[in-house]
Amino acid sequence: MRADLWSKGIMKPLVVPGGVVLLAALILLQAGLVPVSAPAISFYYYAVFSAGVLLAWRFHSSRVLFALLTLFLAGQAVEFFSRLRPPSASGAIALEAVALLLPLNFVIASVMRERGIVASALASKAALLFFESVFVAVICRPGASAAPAFLHPGLLGSGMFEWSRIPQFGWLAFLAAVALLLGRFLVYRKPVESGLLWSLAAMFLGLQAGTGRVATGYAGTAALILASSIIENSYALAFHDELTGLPARRAFNDALFRLGDCYTVAVVDIDHFKKFNDTYGHETGDHVLRMVAARLAHVSGGGMAYRVGGEEFTILFPGVSLANALPHLELLRTEVEAASFRVRGGQERRKGALSRPDRRRPVRQRRLARSGEPPLRSATDDLSVTVSIGVAEPSAKNQTVDRVIHSADQALYRAKGAGRNRVESTAKARPRRAKRDIA
Repeated sequence: MRADLWSKGIMKPLVVPGGVVLLAALILLQAGLVPVSAPAISFYYYAVFSAGVLLAWRFHSSRVLFALLTLFLAGQAVEFFSRLRPPSASGAIALEAVALLLPLNFVIASVMRERGIVASALASKAALLFFESVFVAVICRPGASAAPAFLHPGLLGSGMFEWSRIPQFGWLAFLAAVALLLGRFLVYRKPVESGLLWSLAAMFLGLQAGTGRVATGYAGTAALILASSIIENSYALAFHDELTGLPARRAFNDALFRLGDCYTVAVVDIDHFKKFNDTYGHETGDHVLRMVAARLAHVSGGGMAYRVGGEEFTILFPGVSLANALPHLELLRTEVEAASFRVRGGQERRKGALSRPDRRRPVRQRRLARSGEPPLRSATDDLSVTVSIGVAEPSAKNQTVDRVIHSADQALYRAKGAGRNRVESTAKARPRRAKRDIA
């Protein structure tokens, strides 16, 4: 089960790099296996925060910038009020306030819409941080003996968290925030959500440590995790298609270098996609792409699907022969054919030959697809699409990857010319026909 979760892309982006970075910090700061001096920790703290702010600014990530500023102000508030002379309860009050406000701000950073580094987007965040800073300064004023009652309501008994620097309300706030951040990561699978989760966990350990070298080290680690999430997010955008979630052309080109002597390449194209897109609009076209991509992502037989451009996809089967890959591709074709969805009213543009409403049942629609006519329904009925697939493997004639891909393209053209909604391979090559438009 654990290996299955890892292979499905759930555990790896959750744990790497945030969980690994936090584990390294635990070993260095708590276990003491490698002694780290206080000046080195201080340099690390300021260097990481500066780098994180610069990365957030450069990559227009207002969410990460807001989280970094929250971390910095929280750490500075606890450190400053804990060192007041003469000694007072201000440090404990500041920690109690930060333990509530920090998780709240991370939840806000997670759910807020990314609007980039612009004045209008930063104004509200700056105002919130200013208000919170003034609030902490007021309740930690000299002579204050206790925090406001709402910061320690005593929901779980007065002595339950006496061993912890963080009060029970802070514990509840952290646990609720961690649960929400974890849920959002499982839904959206974004590196920033994972970064916020592990950064909050690192800062929790820092607040538990109080002040000093260890607390500063955890605060720096929290900032490092956020900075690394920006890099991970940029990597994901470069190597994954944002619309469909499939690996993109860069990832496909990288995977080609890792292919051995035995492999199969399948080129997949959505039938009549251009006419479909023009008729029903780009929003419906995007829905079609996501629907097809979702089925390609779960192709069986050890295949990995990539979106290489437009409505074109490629599936690589490393270590799998063409004969063994064909049944899985045929199963994929039938799954796409069987899927259907409903077009929202008003999206159909009714252009040209595609403007005539057809209220026949889905079986009739698939027969039309096989005959070369595009699938069509009225704006209030269900629609389905089909795909054509061309397949090839290395041979004496086609030994290089480029030649194999070209052969798969030729097989795709044959599938289009033979009526679409079918799988054609180099093993079933037919006499060459004039190439048709594969729109």
